[in-house]
Amino acid sequence: MTAKPKPVRIIAQQDNPALAKGQKAFNTLVEKIALRREQLAQWQTTERACVQKVTSDFMPLMQSFHTLQASFVQGLNQVMDKPGLTKTERQTVHDLICSLAANLLDETDDEAVKAIYNKYSGTDFGTEEALSTDELKDAMAQMFGVDADAMADAQSPQEMLEQMLNRLGGGSGGGAAKPRKKTAKQLAKEAQQQIEADKTSLSIREVYRKLVSALHPDREPDLDERTRKTALMQRVNQAYDKKDLLRLLELQLELEHIDASTIAGLSDERLKHYNKVLKEQLAELDMEIGHIQLMLKSGFQMPPYETLTLASVMPRLAGDIADLKRNVRQIKEDIARLDDPNAFKAWIKGYRRELRAMQAEMDASDEFPFFR
Repeated sequence: MTAKPKPVRIIAQQDNPALAKGQKAFNTLVEKIALRREQLAQWQTTERACVQKVTSDFMPLMQSFHTLQASFVQGLNQVMDKPGLTKTERQTVHDLICSLAANLLDETDDEAVKAIYNKYSGTDFGTEEALSTDELKDAMAQMFGVDADAMADAQSPQEMLEQMLNRLGGGSGGGAAKPRKKTAKQLAKEAQQQIEADKTSLSIREVYRKLVSALHPDREPDLDERTRKTALMQRVNQAYDKKDLLRLLELQLELEHIDASTIAGLSDERLKHYNKVLKEQLAELDMEIGHIQLMLKSGFQMPPYETLTLASVMPRLAGDIADLKRNVRQIKEDIARLDDPNAFKAWIKGYRRELRAMQAEMDASDEFPFFR
C-alpha cells in the first residue's frame, strides 16, 4: 500500500513571515490539485461502478428488449396479413411497423426486421442507409471545403471525421491549405515560448535527476532496500512521465531530500516555473474529470452542458434500468395482445389517442416557443 504523500506547502519563515505572491499562488495550486486528485479518484471509482452495472444489468436487459421489439414487429406483420382491421387501424399499424423497425435497425442488424421494414416502407433500408451516408459526406465536404470523393471508402460518421481531420491536418492525399509565412513578431513570440517551455521542463528534470541519483536500485547492495528503491523508482518514473511536478516534490519530502524550508527558499524564477507546471497539472486533472463526465453524459443521453454530479450517477443509472424493465414488461404485454383481436383493437385505440396527445403538445410548443 502506497503511503499517503506528505503535503507540499510553503510555510512562512521567521526571517520572512509574509509569503510572496508567487508563494501564495504555489500553495493555492497545490491545494487545488489535491482537491482535483480526490475528485478524479471519486469519478474514476464511480465510472468503474457504472460500467460494471451497465455490463451486468443494463446491457442484458437491452438485448432482451431488442429481441422482444423484433418479435413485436414480426407479430404486427402477421396481424396485417389477417382480416379484421379497419382501414384506419391498418394505417396505424403500418406506420407503427415502419417506426419500430427503423428505430430497431438503428441499434441492431436484424435481417428479418429489415425485410419487414422494406415491405412496409416501400424502400430498401440498405439503400436508405447508403443515401444517408452519402448526404452526410456531402455535408461534411461542404463544411470543410474538400472533395466528397476523398471520403468514398468511409463507412461511418466516425470514419468520415477521422479521414477529414487527417486531410486537413496535412495527411497523404492533400487538400490542406498552404500555411502562411509567419511574421518576425510571431517567430519571436514562439521562440520566447519555447525558451519558457524548456526552462519549465528543466525544472522537472532537475527534481527527477536528484531522485534517480538517490534511488537507483542498481547501486544498492541490500536486497530488501533494493526492492524498496525499485518500487520508489517506479513511482518516480510514473510521475516524470506525466510531468507531475507535485508528485515528484512529494516524493522528495517523503525521502527527506527536501523540507519545508527548502521549498520556501525557492527563487522567484524557479517558483515561476513550478507554478506554470502546477497550472498545467491542474488543467490536465480538470480535463480528465471532464472527459469522464462527458462519457457518462453520453451514456445517459444528456446534453454536454447539463450538470452531472457524482451523487446522481448511480441513481440515474438505476432509474434507466428501472425504466428499461418497465419497457420490457410493457412490450411483453403488447405482444400478448396480438393474439386477442379485441384486446389489440383496444390497444390501437389507446395508442392513437396517445399519438394525438403528443401531437397536440408539439403543436402547442411550436405556437408558444418561449414555454418549451
